[in-house]
Amino acid sequence: MPVAALATDAAIQSAAADAHWPSAQWWRAYGDPQLNRWVELAVQGSPSLAMAAARVRQARAMAGVAEAAEAVQINGTSTLKRHNWPTDPFYGPGDLANSTTWDNNAALGLTYALDLWGRERNATEQALDLAHMSAAQARMAQLELQNNVVRAYIQLSLHYARRDIVHATLEQQQQILALAQRRLDGGIGTHFEVSQAQTPLPETHRQLDALDEEIALSRNQLAALAGFGPGQGAQLQRPSLSLGAPLPLPSALPAQLLGQRPDVVASRWQVAAQARGIDVAHAGFYPNVDLVAGLGFMATGGGALEFITGKKLNYNVGPAISLPIFDGGRLRAQLGEASAGYDLALAQYNQTLIDALKSISDQLIRRESMDKQQAFAAESVASAQKTYDIATIAFERGLTDYLNVLNAQTQLFAQQQVQQQVQAARLSAH
Repeated sequence: MPVAALATDAAIQSAAADAHWPSAQWWRAYGDPQLNRWVELAVQGSPSLAMAAARVRQARAMAGVAEAAEAVQINGTSTLKRHNWPTDPFYGPGDLANSTTWDNNAALGLTYALDLWGRERNATEQALDLAHMSAAQARMAQLELQNNVVRAYIQLSLHYARRDIVHATLEQQQQILALAQRRLDGGIGTHFEVSQAQTPLPETHRQLDALDEEIALSRNQLAALAGFGPGQGAQLQRPSLSLGAPLPLPSALPAQLLGQRPDVVASRWQVAAQARGIDVAHAGFYPNVDLVAGLGFMATGGGALEFITGKKLNYNVGPAISLPIFDGGRLRAQLGEASAGYDLALAQYNQTLIDALKSISDQLIRRESMDKQQAFAAESVASAQKTYDIATIAFERGLTDYLNVLNAQTQLFAQQQVQQQVQAARLSAH
């Protein structure tokens, strides 16, 4: 695609002001040693990364197989057999008729593809391109695993924060119940107020139990991502994530950084491999010329190993030519398949570029928005806390009813939930 078609937006252009290259261990910015250790454990023990590494080794081996086709091929054969010779009035075997002798031979065969049209060379390059693509895909799998571990860890942190809010709400509800009971005992309250204060307690206990379940499930998810059983996840302590410093970005966006993304690299290698596939298909239309040679010796009769003395030496050498004359359209269909595969890979590469730029812009917009939302959420929590404190004091002094306290408490709880969700979204956007 032309560069003009990949025009960047204001978010990407403004991000270019900070001259900084991202760290390979980007998750260390959260300042949580436990997270650092779990990401390292996941990279070392994840079955998904083991599969990706195996695919890389497989692709490299296939590249070695293709490259071997360009080298001289030498094969050795040898046979030792007892032969009973019949009587044949037309073809002999003359003096050997009605006898059983050794009929042994040994030979070395040599084949070398001259590769006049580059078929073997392009097949090797195609296999190497596919190996490079597999390596980039393995890096994609590693980044995806690291990303999933960090996101699951952030969710675990969010569940703990929400549990703190619900637990604090439970304590407040219990305090209000005690206050309502004291008002009733003092003759200035009513049984209705006590009943109202008791009503939300079971639901709050249920929410606490549900959050304990979410915490346990998040631990199991982290253990599975790291390649462990659930027992290992039970050892996880409460996360201590923090992002005190802003996220610095590279000074050159998107071209230089975009070219380093493993999804773009893998897609580019796929295009290169498909281009080589077209060259391989083209070469199939031309004569195939190989150099073949053989060297051997044989012996009929005598001892079992008499043939190795070399008394009956024979050799052959010369070119071997094969030319497709009529194949029912097979070669043309193979060329069409290769061309379509190239067009598909090219379209996928262009789509990868478009998706990558969208992803970058989306994250930059989201990051800037999360910073603003975090400030607004903090203001809302402070305001809701002030309202709740005023309502509690007024209820204690008999200046308002319990309904106002309950409404203030509900609003505070909701704003605290929003604040924690915004914080988790900010950590994820990082």
